[in-house]
Amino acid sequence: MSYKAILVGTGGQGRAWCARFLPPNVEDGLVQVVAAVDVNADALKNAQEHLGVPPDKCYTDPQRAFDENPADFSIIVTPPAYHEAVVDLSLAHDMHILSEKPIADTLEAAVRIAEKVKRAGKKMGVTMSHRFDQDKTTLRQELRAVRNGALDYLICRFTCNMRNFGDWGAAFRHTMKDALMIEGSVHHLDILADLAGAKCDTIYAQTWNPKWGAYGGDSQGLVNLHFTNGVRAFYEGAKTNAIGLNGWAQEYVRAECELATLIMDRRRVERHPYEGGRIYKREGEGTEIPLLEQSKWMNTWLVEQFVQWLDGGPAMETNIEDNLQSVALVFAAIESSHTGQPVKVQELLAKTRQAESHKLGAAH
Repeated sequence: MSYKAILVGTGGQGRAWCARFLPPNVEDGLVQVVAAVDVNADALKNAQEHLGVPPDKCYTDPQRAFDENPADFSIIVTPPAYHEAVVDLSLAHDMHILSEKPIADTLEAAVRIAEKVKRAGKKMGVTMSHRFDQDKTTLRQELRAVRNGALDYLICRFTCNMRNFGDWGAAFRHTMKDALMIEGSVHHLDILADLAGAKCDTIYAQTWNPKWGAYGGDSQGLVNLHFTNGVRAFYEGAKTNAIGLNGWAQEYVRAECELATLIMDRRRVERHPYEGGRIYKREGEGTEIPLLEQSKWMNTWLVEQFVQWLDGGPAMETNIEDNLQSVALVFAAIESSHTGQPVKVQELLAKTRQAESHKLGAAH
């Protein structure tokens, strides 16, 4: 079945949605973009050029776009601080929602959105694109293989040389607080939790911005995670290094298992089996694991998963309820960095949910 959608945000990351993520699903007859919205009129040309949206169905006023174009769901590709307003507009027009990560720019707003969606009886998915990239999916499948035994701990490295203003795309990333965590680490902490196969119990983080980083908030971070199943993880995230060793879609992950060491580095996955004591090898000398093959990856694949969910299939893995775990990781890390203390992730999430649910109940 083809579902009608309104795309909100066609510049910046929205251009990628217009040019790359949506066209294959439009061609497959899964989605029909009936209207596009952006506060910058020039950015609407992306929807016209790549998705064939007529000029009279391109709007700078979201209210008018939603009022004039009945649709099944909205696609939110705006900066995180504006997500909740579009969610409210979508629910007011009886629509399901597919949103770019993170759910919102605060944990309070994220749990509030989740509660609103639940009360409205609608479906909302979040496009955690990097978890569904080809190399991460290959690593996940290999990690789950019996031959590797139990998982002990994980290491993730994401390092970039994007220290100058504008290097990281849209200006808001250079002016917002906690840019690394909210706009970058949201992906990598999500990947670590997925690979660990459990919710995070405790997180301890240190984040900062060096004097040479053109950011209004923290752009560097080191994070320790302990999951409820005993798995541990360490994350290194950096936007202002002298060289980018493992940037976007080129991340490094090492999984230390009982019977093997698995390494993903710059889109190559390798396996080093346990062969007895006192054996030393270099990274790159393991047995290469062929990357899985399929026609869609990342957001393109997630759009298809969302449509299948609307068709009555299983909920997509990054449905809003499950994705609250990813948002909680980010804001628990931020709180840990601010306080200098470890944070109990599930306690923080439960406390925030209780407070926001009470506020919403009082408002009604």
